[in-house]
Amino acid sequence: MSPEILVLCGTAATIAFVHTLLGPDHYLPFVALAKSRNWSVGKALRTTAWCGSGHIVGSVVLGFIGIYASIQLGSLEWIEGLRGDIAAWALVSFGLVYTAWGIRRAYKKKSHAHWHSHEGVRHYHGHSHQHEHSHVHAGPDSDGQRRSLAGWAIFIVFVLGPCEPLIPILMFPAAKESMVGLVAVTAVFALVTVLTMLAAVAFSVWGLKGIRMPGMERFSEAIAGSTITLCGLSIAVLGL
Repeated sequence: MSPEILVLCGTAATIAFVHTLLGPDHYLPFVALAKSRNWSVGKALRTTAWCGSGHIVGSVVLGFIGIYASIQLGSLEWIEGLRGDIAAWALVSFGLVYTAWGIRRAYKKKSHAHWHSHEGVRHYHGHSHQHEHSHVHAGPDSDGQRRSLAGWAIFIVFVLGPCEPLIPILMFPAAKESMVGLVAVTAVFALVTVLTMLAAVAFSVWGLKGIRMPGMERFSEAIAGSTITLCGLSIAVLGL
């Protein structure tokens, strides 16, 4: 392997690490979802790995197509920028929908009391709307299906999201050296990106496990949705 490719591999590892840590959208959505759903660290890491791999594949495929179809770099950067805008606003939309769902669930979980009279005896009992308004035809898996849908939604958002430095800074220079160099540089970038995402999520989820906020537990989904919305806005508005 040529010295140029070795330098590019080192550059790829550095850029992947810094780019991932400076982009809160690479890990905060998973931390927020894990906290709101009481995921284990293992489940959070599996979800992160799955979405992170999808995140990488989109840009890699586009890069290889562009290189071997002799598409100009400017055109590829324009496509990546468009993908970035779509992914950012898709993340904002997902966050807003999840926030609204979380607020609705928080309202249903709110306990309150009602007075009743039975045979001259007046008493009251507490309940929540979540139990009061449940229906038999909804089925026990309806909530699980909504959560599964949310998982697929976040995966699609990550597939749409581009890896901005990969094509112009790494893939195009590596392609000028050799096919082996191109594959090596791309693999290093992909591996370091996913490993950094996993490390950030694992550290955050493990650190938050011991934090309990009893008065805020029923708002956990709404807080998670708001966090995801802010991540999307940080990309769409601030360009982080």
